[in-house]
Amino acid sequence: MSSLSEAVVILGSTGSIGTQALEVAQLLGVRLEALSAGRNEELLLQQIHAHKPQKVFLPQPSRAFVQALPKEVVLFQGTHGLEEMLGACCSHLVLNALSGFAGLQPTLSTLQQGKTLALANKESLVVAGWLLPTQNMIPIDSEHFGLWSLLKQRSISEVQTLYLGASGGALRDLDPEQIPHQSLEKVLKHPNWSMGMHITINAANMLNKLFEVLETRWLFGISAIDAYIERTSSVHALVRFKDQSLHAQLATPDMKLPIAHALAPKLAPKLASIAPLDLCALPPLRFEPIDTRKYPLWALKDTLLQNPKLGVVLNASAEAACQAFIEGKIAFGQIVQVVEQSLARFESACRGLSHLEDIYHLDAQVRASIAV
Repeated sequence: MSSLSEAVVILGSTGSIGTQALEVAQLLGVRLEALSAGRNEELLLQQIHAHKPQKVFLPQPSRAFVQALPKEVVLFQGTHGLEEMLGACCSHLVLNALSGFAGLQPTLSTLQQGKTLALANKESLVVAGWLLPTQNMIPIDSEHFGLWSLLKQRSISEVQTLYLGASGGALRDLDPEQIPHQSLEKVLKHPNWSMGMHITINAANMLNKLFEVLETRWLFGISAIDAYIERTSSVHALVRFKDQSLHAQLATPDMKLPIAHALAPKLAPKLASIAPLDLCALPPLRFEPIDTRKYPLWALKDTLLQNPKLGVVLNASAEAACQAFIEGKIAFGQIVQVVEQSLARFESACRGLSHLEDIYHLDAQVRASIAV
């Protein structure tokens, strides 16, 4: 049995990445000290009984949940409950699989406590990359894990360009004029990945890849970043070195490999549940440029790299617009308009950002400005 110091904390355990992390932890024999969830009480209770964490966090637990919770489990709740739980944990590794802007504060708390952060919460780096010490981070996104593995033992000064793989999302085979009018049901039918609702929507208009570009910028300290559509989602990342050699990282389209290397790097090679890629069964690999007629937001990539603090506006406008689409208040194509207008309106405000309080203030301003 692992000691408590070798246990881990998983934030967002009921989401897509969180459930995969629990599966990997169980296969590798990694002990769970604490779990957190948002609203899925039923699944969280199942996870508590299966994985026996000592601590759990739920923002607003129901009376039924509290009554069903095993007596030996300490419950944290309320506005500051998650930070209180993190402060009470002994584990050296925290996996942040929370979705959205809400993941920023736990990221900061983890790093301030000197713990290692396995980061799947894109928004933390997108909105506050310049404030976060990346040396204590392990990237969980498959693209960034791919880059990290390709750059081992290599200097970033040897790199000409970093490339991210992109699936193209659920609407990739439609004509450009058809895309803005697609229903939520069609947008959520991702061809390769099983992910949460917001990230699947963002994959369909390339917002997700813009997020990953900014993540790459802060993780690796380079602005020479691009992406290609690769339809099998087998090629997660590529690196072109200055000697013009091109190195690619291939793996199955799920998150188990990066999660395993984060939770227990010495045991990761023993994870039998990771299906090996059958090279003979793979369809021919083809790389396509991202067509800005289909994905007009991709035209913002260079602007974001030139002023990466615009990530605060990008994230706030994307979250607000995406939620409005889910609620049927705007059409899918209007997400593009909301994001573009917000970036234009608040571009100058981003240049003065210097403190965490500035980020929260600007985030609130952007959301309040979006009338849908």
